Amino acid sequence: MSPKTPALPDNARTVRDEDAFDVDAVAQWLRDNGSAELEGVPEVRQFAGGASNLTYLLRYPDRDLVLRRPPAGAKPSSGHDMVREYRIQSLLAPVYPHVPAMVGLCTDPSVLGSDFYVMERVEGTILRSAPPAELGLTPENTRELCLRVIDLLIELHGVDPASAGLEEFGRGTGYVARQVAGWTKRYAAARTDNVPDFARVAKWLDDNRPADVASRVIHGDFRLDNVVLGDDLRPRAVLDWELATIGDPLMDLGSSLAYWPTRRSSTSGSRWATWTLAATN
Repeated sequence: MSPKTPALPDNARTVRDEDAFDVDAVAQWLRDNGSAELEGVPEVRQFAGGASNLTYLLRYPDRDLVLRRPPAGAKPSSGHDMVREYRIQSLLAPVYPHVPAMVGLCTDPSVLGSDFYVMERVEGTILRSAPPAELGLTPENTRELCLRVIDLLIELHGVDPASAGLEEFGRGTGYVARQVAGWTKRYAAARTDNVPDFARVAKWLDDNRPADVASRVIHGDFRLDNVVLGDDLRPRAVLDWELATIGDPLMDLGSSLAYWPTRRSSTSGSRWATWTLAATN
C-alpha cells in the first residue's frame, strides 16, 4: 500500500454478494471520463449502514474514491435519483464548500445497470455511538465541536437557492403542508395491525402546522454521523445529500434535533451522549 493511502474506514466491509457490481466496467468508465490517470482495477469495499442508497469505497494505490448507486430494482424517485444527488452537490460546491468533490456521473445503464456517480473520499472521522478514544474528546471540546456542526447547518440555510442555481429542486411554497401530508400518508400505508393509527396525532399536526418561514436549501438528514471531522475536530464535509431539497429551514432544524441526545437518553447512554446534550445547554 502506498504511504499516501489513508487508513481504511472502520465501516468499510466486504461487498455483499447481492450488492456486487462489475468493477472492471466502472474502472474503464472512470478512465474514459476524465480520470485517465487511474490505472488498473480498484479494491472495492462497501460502507455499512444506510437504508436507502448503496455506497462503496474504490481504493486505488494512491487515491480513494466513493461510488453511490441505488439498490437493485429501486425506482428513480427523489431518494434514489443519482442525477439529482450529483447535481445538488455540484451546484452547492461553489457556495458551500463542505460537500465532497464530484468526479463524474454515469447515466449509461450498460455500465452498471443503473445511474451512479463517483466522488472523492473525504478522509476523517465520522462520530457514532462510541467515538475513538484517540480523538481525546472532553466536555469542553465536545461543546466546540457541536457548535461548529450547528454552524454548518446555519451556513447551509444561508445559501440563496436562486443564486446557486438550485431553484429547480424546489416545489414552491407549502413545504410544511406537503411534509405533514406526505409522512401521514406514508405512515398509513406502512402501518400494520399491531400499531396504533395515530389519527388524533395526524389531525393535530395538520390543524397546527405553521406556515413556511422561508424557502432555503435544506439537507433533510443533518446529524453528527453525516459529518466528517478532521483530527482537529473541525468539520471537513457533510455527506448523504439524497434528501436535500428546497424547503423550510425550520423543518431541517427540527429533524436534526430529533437525533440530538435528550436528558432521558443521556442518563443511560455514553459520556458522548451526555456531552452532546450539555453542548447546547
